Amino acid sequence: MRLRAGDTEVTVLPEDGCRLSSLRVGDAELLVQGSGSGSFVMAPWCGRTADGVFRNGATSHRLPLNAGRHAIHGTVREQVWQRVDRADDDRSAAFVVDLAEPWPYPGRVTQIIELAEDGSALTMTLGVETAGDSFPAQAGWHPWFVRRLRSDGPEAAVEFSPTGQLVRADGIATTEIGDVRPGPWDDCFTMPDGVDVTLRWGAELELRVTGRDEWVVVYDEQPHAVCVEPQSGPPNGLNTHPRLVTGIEPLETTTTWSWRRPAGPAV
Repeated sequence: MRLRAGDTEVTVLPEDGCRLSSLRVGDAELLVQGSGSGSFVMAPWCGRTADGVFRNGATSHRLPLNAGRHAIHGTVREQVWQRVDRADDDRSAAFVVDLAEPWPYPGRVTQIIELAEDGSALTMTLGVETAGDSFPAQAGWHPWFVRRLRSDGPEAAVEFSPTGQLVRADGIATTEIGDVRPGPWDDCFTMPDGVDVTLRWGAELELRVTGRDEWVVVYDEQPHAVCVEPQSGPPNGLNTHPRLVTGIEPLETTTTWSWRRPAGPAV
């Protein structure tokens, strides 16, 4: 399905994990095309869960390993979602999916996607609810932004000012926060005042990714893409920064992507 506003068009694939397969601003495609690309939802955890094991109180759970010896990026990106709002709205849509095996707790994930009226921004909200016992959870987005808007265009530059970078051990983020090191990165950064990262393609376009949570992963080790991943907790956070979803307190996180021509008004 497609959402449209101004000269912006977003393609959403509810049958493929509620993934954004395209974000076109004018004649520019901002997301990498192809299977597994675009922008997918991470829930009920983000990044790698070490050894596929997490605890909920005294109970230990084991998740399937799909990233070497670790479990990565949750389960809902591989499920079919359902649209639950009216279908005649061209600018917004709401989707739901029930948590299922191999996740050990019943619950539901909701995603609301909304384009600004003038087509200059996209806001997405994720919610995680329990249908029974409380459980730790995370939610976030994994967009694959194109390295170049045109084959001969400038490369995207990442501009942000994090307060720290999580130290990794054996490829897994620890709880230790160190100094920010030069890229390329596959790392989680802390931004206590909220995520605020800008991608700038020279004078062609700038894209600002914001969110109220403090955690963002930047992955720019691939030659064709730059990933800026706002999320409610850090990688391995089910173990290191557990956020309990309860019957009276669901998890909710929001990100807004906005864009403009650097030397002019909003696209």
